[in-house]
Amino acid sequence: MEINFYESELFYISREKKTQSSIPSHHYHDAYEILYIISGELYYFIGDRTYQVVGGVLLLIDMNEVHRLINSNGAEYERVTLLFKKEALQSLLPEAENLDLFGCFRSDSNAIKLRGHEQNFVEELFDKLIRENTNASNPANPSASAELYVRLRLMELLIFIQRKCVNGQNDYFIESNRTYRQISQIINHIHENYNQRLTLEDISKKFYLSLSHLSRIFKESTGFTFIEYVNNVRMKEACTLLKNSKLTVSEISGLVGFESQTHFGRIFKSIVGIPPLKYRKMNQSKLS
Repeated sequence: MEINFYESELFYISREKKTQSSIPSHHYHDAYEILYIISGELYYFIGDRTYQVVGGVLLLIDMNEVHRLINSNGAEYERVTLLFKKEALQSLLPEAENLDLFGCFRSDSNAIKLRGHEQNFVEELFDKLIRENTNASNPANPSASAELYVRLRLMELLIFIQRKCVNGQNDYFIESNRTYRQISQIINHIHENYNQRLTLEDISKKFYLSLSHLSRIFKESTGFTFIEYVNNVRMKEACTLLKNSKLTVSEISGLVGFESQTHFGRIFKSIVGIPPLKYRKMNQSKLS
């Protein structure tokens, strides 16, 4: 097995849509790595484990830990990649000497599943990091304030992750070879048909699985129940439409697969943390 080493920058972050990894081989870095899956379904080999991950999952990779991304179906995915060395936080670490900010990178599980409102928080934090890092790295006019802002937001992210780990909220997403192909096909079907009626009963018939078996292996493989996963896919699309279109909430609820606007509003708030109209107002004010 080929294993490659890649020297890392002091701090690096990117957000991109891809269909395949730019580093297809097993490899490791001399930096901590945080991967956040925005959308898609991927497999990651980290150390001696295999993680099946979906949108809304953080992956933590320790320094010099061998890992590799596998996108077996070739579908498009979107992710944030963040690499950093401890030296990037050197001036701030004495303030956090009582916190083990790097213990999560050495825990039994490298995966953390985020709830809907946590996903919004983390994605906004990544957007700020990307924007300020661009300002800090501008060779024509580097910004010292942007550099400090990046360090502070990185510290904020690590404290958030540390709290999740302390509370035991890092979950296993370990591949079962027996179910790999079935779950991959079902997830692809959900992403292609999230705007249609989707029930566990219909899926069990389509893929020739018993209801109890499907329910169990879906939760084991993804960390979500079937309806939780479907609703998360629908809410991500609803958020995009609320931010980038002038469609009414009623129209959007129908476009993402809900027959009832009331039901849509209830699910949206439970996942995103705020009602649809408030989400639209907050995000439109950010763009104006």
